[in-house]
Amino acid sequence: MNPAPQLRIAATYLRGGTSKGVFFSLQDLPEAARQPGKLRDAILLRTLGSPDPYGKQIDGMGNASSSTSKAVILSKSTRADHDVDYLFGQVSIDQAFVDWSGNCGNLSAAVGPCAIHMGLIDAARIPQDGIATLRIWQANIGKTIVAHVPITNGQVQETGDFELDGVTFAAAEVALEFIDPADEGEDGGAMFPTGNLVDRLDVPGVGSFAATLINAGIPTIFLNAKDLGYTGCELQEAINSDPEALARFEAIRAQGALQMGLIKNLSEAATRQHTPKVAFVAPPAGYTASSGKHIEAGDVDLLVRALSMGKLHHAMMGTAAVAIGTAAAVPGTLVNLAAGGGQRSQVRFGHPSGTLRVGAEARQETGPNGPEWKVTKALMSRSARILMEGWIRVPQPTL
Repeated sequence: MNPAPQLRIAATYLRGGTSKGVFFSLQDLPEAARQPGKLRDAILLRTLGSPDPYGKQIDGMGNASSSTSKAVILSKSTRADHDVDYLFGQVSIDQAFVDWSGNCGNLSAAVGPCAIHMGLIDAARIPQDGIATLRIWQANIGKTIVAHVPITNGQVQETGDFELDGVTFAAAEVALEFIDPADEGEDGGAMFPTGNLVDRLDVPGVGSFAATLINAGIPTIFLNAKDLGYTGCELQEAINSDPEALARFEAIRAQGALQMGLIKNLSEAATRQHTPKVAFVAPPAGYTASSGKHIEAGDVDLLVRALSMGKLHHAMMGTAAVAIGTAAAVPGTLVNLAAGGGQRSQVRFGHPSGTLRVGAEARQETGPNGPEWKVTKALMSRSARILMEGWIRVPQPTL
């Protein structure tokens, strides 16, 4: 009996912000994979080259990091007031697991350009020259993202002079608005799920920490760098080469997920790798970024380091940047205090690859249980570029 031939599926490979991913149009997937399930997950895993016990993803499109082991499925929006529906899958590198629990803020910048490229956007929505303002429905978390995509001669303008630390080459700027970023879809709950701006997070065998637990952009646990024995200037090697440190962070993440109500018992954390994120913050200080660029203390309002899929991120996840901007806008959070406290509508923070500016519009309202914070939007800019288009080939999944 001869083995079955490989599947041939139309796909587009894009960089969005500091991430890369394989993008599919829903209608190009095999019919049985157009619905959530084992077949869809199997196709995405094999596309990226997972699970790979060697951790290299040699036999797939992944590049062996959380930033590059990603898949996106796009379709014309089923909502009258949106242009495109966007579903994101974080593909595990070494396990047969696709996490659908959150969004990717970096790849959000590539959704609008890719949707235009795939013909999913009504031609009337695209100017000959100028900016195409597209409303994206982020299906993982049930939120709206507004993308402002530059257009030249009726085509997406990809080249330009916008520089983004963590990306070597300049490109065209794509401005993003994350509308009402708090309250993460099916997880529900307020922006601060415990009702507190700062909580005490007790982690058995690890320690007790002050923590800001927030649902905005993506559920995130913010800690003070000094409480962990760090300065906030650390680069990837300082964390990722320390197995004990990574184990401590995973224990903190699991306990935080439980306290945020994202899981019902600690064992569930292993099946929810993408969320929540863990980040630590510190006041401004000078350091040398991974590119060799020196960041002065006066260049930033605070320092932030964040972990994704169990490793320190090389720059900053876009959704975590939304959480940073949102938390910074609320006086009294650990992020706000690290930035000097007080009211602020934007911050510039230092990350391992350089700096990033993010803004948020926050106000205090009267809720059923008293005053509560409301964030109407978070704003930041990214860039995006098509790297390759055509078809991917994957062996027929055996389920």
